[in-house]
Order: sequence, then structure tokens, then C-alpha cells
Amino acid sequence: MTRTLITGGLVITAADEVHADVLIEGGRVVALAAPGSQEWAAERVIDASQKYVIPGGVDAHTHMELPFGGTFASDTFETGTRAAAWGGTTTIVDFAVQSKGQALRAGLDAWMEKADGNCAIDYAFHMIMSDVNESTLREMPKLVEIGVSSFKLFMAYPGVFYSDDGQILRAMQVAGDTGGLIMMHAENGIAIDVLVEQALARGETDPRYHGEVRKALLEAEATHRAIQLARVAGSPLYVVHVSAEEAVAELAAARDMGLPVFGETCPQYLFLSTDNLAEPDFGGANYVCSTPLRPKEHQAALWRGLRTNDLQVVSTDHCPFCFTGQKELGRGDFSKIPNGLPGVENRMDLLHQAVVDGHISRRRWIEIACASPARMFGLYPRKGTISPGADADVVIYDPHATQVLSAETHHMNVDYSAYEGRTVTGQVETVLSRGEVVVDQRKYVGHAGRGAFLPRGLCQYLG
Repeated sequence: MTRTLITGGLVITAADEVHADVLIEGGRVVALAAPGSQEWAAERVIDASQKYVIPGGVDAHTHMELPFGGTFASDTFETGTRAAAWGGTTTIVDFAVQSKGQALRAGLDAWMEKADGNCAIDYAFHMIMSDVNESTLREMPKLVEIGVSSFKLFMAYPGVFYSDDGQILRAMQVAGDTGGLIMMHAENGIAIDVLVEQALARGETDPRYHGEVRKALLEAEATHRAIQLARVAGSPLYVVHVSAEEAVAELAAARDMGLPVFGETCPQYLFLSTDNLAEPDFGGANYVCSTPLRPKEHQAALWRGLRTNDLQVVSTDHCPFCFTGQKELGRGDFSKIPNGLPGVENRMDLLHQAVVDGHISRRRWIEIACASPARMFGLYPRKGTISPGADADVVIYDPHATQVLSAETHHMNVDYSAYEGRTVTGQVETVLSRGEVVVDQRKYVGHAGRGAFLPRGLCQYLG
């Protein structure tokens, strides 16, 4: 077994910052020691002087190859996980989709097949429930047993993924009994559909109207309703892609009551806004996602929520569609623009920029991008930290390098960047996945199929 020694770097975890040498063997971290204090022999020595040594990122919300609006997300498990590695993310949790009328297990098997042999990094699955019924409710405990311990429900997209309050309550009751975690897309989709219809009837067809009809109040209302249903069911709740100040307030109020309620936001809500949706010549289509981008003034509440731990996780909701031939499906009707943004490669860098900008600390960066998602979804301490026994998912990060984000240079399989032309400070230099170098001095040396499926435990924030 190859031993690897990382020397001279500043090791940053959610708990600590310490100058230390890191010894890796058999795919695991075996020891940390004060620099030069141990005379460890190793076949490979990586000099991390003037660099950070951080855990590989855990992106707990991606959609590779997702079917949506008559097309498919443009990143495959192969291209998407390679791009993730380039960006310093070494674990993704993707979403297997249950088709209406089918078993949960059939959806899981279909997604396992898509991913098997194609991933450059380790991966796990959540289960999207689009058809809550007696049969699928009985399947939930079985999925928890095999390591798929979280279930996503939608209050949006009537006719596609939508569940009504009764279905949501029943799924929450099962989750409460089995230790599963309900993930909620919280938007009042029934009301939104009325507003969409009215906007189109008025001839309001441009991408910016996507943001105007999906109102912040309808995100807040759904978030409030989801929290109350979870209280009735005695179930924990994780609200995905929180974008609005009013929704953060609902989560904060629930958490102040001591409820097991958690929230996630995404880089697009922290760095982009309705200004992007209003870009001319249909350019705003590139920024159509749900929940939608909000006016800039919502960003302060999201950053504050991340600092106060009312929001615990930053994931990407990576769901890319090319402008050419995919986003263009919605010319003349914003409701036909496939919903989703690329971002799996940019998350760690954008959040480091947030450290540079003073929004969060270095340890909080690692907490919201690595440790908290690993704990939330039953992967810690195997993932999300650098400590003896943890998987050697380690990133050598240059905090001084600058880079310009661009579709010209990114590795996601999509023809635009949501952050085109933005200069950020900090760049991934070398990435190890279970001790194996997959990015070496900014050169990709990994390969499809080396990523392993991860059965997950239960949420580690629950008694």
C-alpha cells in the first residue's frame, strides 16, 4: 500500500486550524503530527507549504442526468463527478428519481445503473418520491436499511413531482418512525402555476418573469407549512435551496423553538440575483432555477443565516442545461425553460471567496461545505474531516492563487458559466480521493469508475 505524506500545510477542519503533517495509508488518514516532529517514510510526499490542507468537499445536492422538461441535465455521472473533483469536491449525494406508478426501488436501481462504473469520486443517493402511496410508504424503511436514508418531496411542480399535504404528512410520519430525513422543495406550486398562467396571458414571456411569479412569500408560506407538518408528524425536516429572507426567518423561528429543522442554500443565491434573470437577448434563461434567484437584498439574510447556523449547508443543486438547444426551449415562454444551473465545480472556490470577503470564517467554510453535509446525511467522520480513520479525501488548496471563472476553462459539460468573468481568490491544486490523487497540480489524473457508492447512516444531528 502506498503511503502518502502531506507536509507543511495549514490543516483546516470545521473544528480546528493547525499546521500539521498528514500521513495517509490504505486510503485513510492514519495520523497527524506537528510539522517535522515525526520521521515518517512515504512513497509520495506532497509539499503543501503556504497552502491549505482541507477535507474534500461534500456536495449533498446534485442532479446528474436528470430528466426535466423534455430534456436531460447535460452532465453525466462521468462528466459531473470529474468536474466536481476539479473543484475540490470528493463526494456527491445525487437524487434517484421514482417515476409515477413505479416502485422507489426501481428508481434507485435505475440511478445506480447510471452511476455505476462512471464516477470519478464517491457518491451516494437521496430518493425523490413523486408518488406517495401505501406501497411506496412501505418501501421507505427498506431504503433506510440499505443506506438511502433521505427522501425528497416537492410542494412544487404539480403533475410532475408534486405531493399534497396529506401525502407529505404520511411520508413524514414514516420518516419520523424510521430515522429517515425528509428533504423539502418548499414552494407553493399550486399558487405559482396560477401566476405563471396569468403572466403568460399578459404576454410576459421573458426569463425574468420566472423570478417574478415564483414569489418569495410563496417560498416562505411553503416553508412554514412544511415545518408545521413535520411538527405534527414528529419528523425532522431539511429544506433545500433556501433563497428568500422570509424563508430563512421561518427556519430561524423553528430552530429557536428547538425543532429539528435544517436549511440549505446554494452559491447562486449568495452570488447571483434577479439582475441576472433580466439579462438581455434571452440571456436570463441561463439563470432560471427553482427556487428562483432573488433581488440582491436577500443575500444579506442568507449570509447571516450561515453565520448563525440557521442555515447549515451550502450545496449546489447542480443541474446544468446548455443554452443552445436546452435553455432555448423556453424562448417565448419562460415556463418551458429547463430549471437548473451548473455549479458543482465552483462551490468550494466561491465559498473561499466568501472567506476573503469576510462573510464567513475559514472553519465555517469547511463546516458548511464539508463537515455539516457529511453529518446531515450520515457520512461523518468518514467524510467531511481530516482525522485518523477518515477517508483520505484531501484537497491541497492555494489561497493566494487567483482565477477567472469561465465556460472556456471549466470542466462541467455545459456551454456557459453562471459566474462568467468573475475573478475569485483561491484555487484547488491537488485532490486526493481515498488516498488516490485524482487532480495533481491542476492536472486531472483520475478516471471514471474509481468512485464508490456510499451507503449512508442516519442524520447525525438527531439525538
